[in-house]
Amino acid sequence: MKAPLLSICIATYNRAGYIGETLDSIIPQLDDDVELLVVDGASTDNTEDVVRKYAQKKSRIRYVRLPAKGGVDQDYDKAVEFARGEFCWLFTDDDLLKPGAVAAVKAAIKKGYDLVIVNAEVRDRELSVILQSRRIVMHDNKVYAPNAMECLFVDALDYLSFIGAVVIRRSIWLSRERRPYFGAEFIHIGVLFQKPLPGPALIIAEPYITIRFDNAQWESRRFEIWMFKWPKLVWSFKDISNEAKLAVTRREPWRNFKNLVIHRSLGGYHIQSYRKYFSSMRINFLWKFCAWLIACFPRKIIVEFHCLYKQIKRRAHSYAL
Repeated sequence: MKAPLLSICIATYNRAGYIGETLDSIIPQLDDDVELLVVDGASTDNTEDVVRKYAQKKSRIRYVRLPAKGGVDQDYDKAVEFARGEFCWLFTDDDLLKPGAVAAVKAAIKKGYDLVIVNAEVRDRELSVILQSRRIVMHDNKVYAPNAMECLFVDALDYLSFIGAVVIRRSIWLSRERRPYFGAEFIHIGVLFQKPLPGPALIIAEPYITIRFDNAQWESRRFEIWMFKWPKLVWSFKDISNEAKLAVTRREPWRNFKNLVIHRSLGGYHIQSYRKYFSSMRINFLWKFCAWLIACFPRKIIVEFHCLYKQIKRRAHSYAL
């Protein structure tokens, strides 16, 4: 069997209830130039049974079960190592590909791009309601030369927190530092922006992916990820200006009380979070007291105020229009 042009690489863990639907959206688009690789981080549910049934029917599907769960970063890195394709699409285990997605990506990579970013729509968990028609608001494809890395950083980094958008030349991935990003939750961001790409990148404006909203397995760690891990990663890149980084996130977003209130309303910030991150910090006493107060404040009341605030904001926006 010849080496494929594209490997669709899925790293999965305990997704038996969703991965079948994901595979159903991909399999009709497979051909001799495309393989589908599922790397399982030692799932404890019946994910293996689900995926093996598909693999037994289609020779273009490979299933690799790891001996232990390595975490999302290590498991995606393993998937790229196991892949046979010239390019790897780092796809997710609960989202869907729309018809024509693979053909569009193949056409793009044949034009010589080192990186292809595929736009997406966002739906609710049941996929019945469209919440956002385009995650990146653009209607025409956009090309970025290697010297325009900072422009790509500003335009796409917020969206690129979603790994399923990334199609990268496999040789570039393997030639770059990856281990320092194990545990960062966003290894692909580290690989992409640690230094300029050798060739051009492309954003495909058409939303060929359907994202299942609010279904990430790290939801319980939302506060840690967005207040600490994400900004630490964003601010680590030496070739990106502080202005560009600030356009994505503050260096210490946890210092903003509004962020603490939002995470309290979402259930991610609570007294345990305060004790873990702030109680031993050498910071202003008044700030510390306010952070403690937010952590202790009844979440139900904060949720009600948050909902009221959003309603007032929507009405003000409609009046302005």
